[in-house]
Amino acid sequence: MARLTPDSILASCSGSLGKEIVFKRYADKTVVSKYPDMSKIKASVLQMHHRKLFKEALLFAQFVNRHPELHSLYNEDLQPGESVFHKAKKEYLNRLKGME
Repeated sequence: MARLTPDSILASCSGSLGKEIVFKRYADKTVVSKYPDMSKIKASVLQMHHRKLFKEALLFAQFVNRHPELHSLYNEDLQPGESVFHKAKKEYLNRLKGME
């Protein structure tokens, strides 16, 4: 893992470069690391269930973002730095948690 200085050209990068290296951003630092090998990882039944619920939450947040009426409802009382997408996702997941 390598840390990049703030004045480096790559310091503003995030994401992956092919399936070789990953650029991760933590506050004011950018870290370069090897792409993770997940080929031998087998998800448990509970992990697969939670991934399905998270996927549903993301689809709901995308739906809210695409519909102007819903977008404006969620946009009314946003906190500073909060987005409509993240607020909708959070609300969906909290409602699921309340149903358990």
